[in-house]
Amino acid sequence: MGAETVRVCTYNVRRDVDEDGRFAWDGRREVVASTLRFHRPDVVGLQEPLDEQYDDLRGALPAYEWVGQPRYGGEEGEYCPIGYRAERFERVAGDTFWLSETPGETGSVGWDATYPRVATWVRLHDRWTGETVTYCNTHLDHEGPRARVEAARLLVDRLGDLREGGPAVVAGDCNATPDEKPYAVLAGEGGNESPLSDARTASPHPPHGPATTRTDYESLRPDRRIDHVFVVDCDVAHYGVAADIAADGSYPSDHLPVVVDLAV
Repeated sequence: MGAETVRVCTYNVRRDVDEDGRFAWDGRREVVASTLRFHRPDVVGLQEPLDEQYDDLRGALPAYEWVGQPRYGGEEGEYCPIGYRAERFERVAGDTFWLSETPGETGSVGWDATYPRVATWVRLHDRWTGETVTYCNTHLDHEGPRARVEAARLLVDRLGDLREGGPAVVAGDCNATPDEKPYAVLAGEGGNESPLSDARTASPHPPHGPATTRTDYESLRPDRRIDHVFVVDCDVAHYGVAADIAADGSYPSDHLPVVVDLAV
């Protein structure tokens, strides 16, 4: 990596729940942080951390500044935060909006979604290159099929205003595989109009790593590539799914991080 590329990453770190037993957060926090330190993203979007997990990761990753609100506002519920390297980037603008019919209403639930869902975005000035890039991080609903499609449409509709004509990344846990409609809306396939393209298919090199982004902590769940990085006005240099494991052979989360190098 160098000044000519920007490494971005999306990573669902799995919320802290007692039912995960030995894979609960206390046993995973350091390996999740270590995975991010090793892959050294310039900009990273996380999904699902609760307030205490967010505090843990901010403390473990002091090189980053962060932006994002939890889905219920205040300090309640899952975050979709974005971290960026403070030495390289200056934040120009950024905010959180809700994936609903009323995007500015904190805690609003859209369509047939089970929970409030959010998108966090940040527009960054790159001190190394002088360029500006917008990153939007999101997590679509896991149960509402209409909510996923409408949320994807909302992201595409709002992207023009967010990026102000510059290069942009939309990434996150879409809860949709490439053969499903939310993916088609975001990727501009099947008659859907979108300026975005999937970084995996845009890469000039074969994708690195597994073809799935889901695990059960102990093994990979095949054919579940639901975490995506979409780009506009960026050239993809490399795309990979990072299948790092802990010392005991388990995966740090029930998702794998997607890592992409971009020439902006």
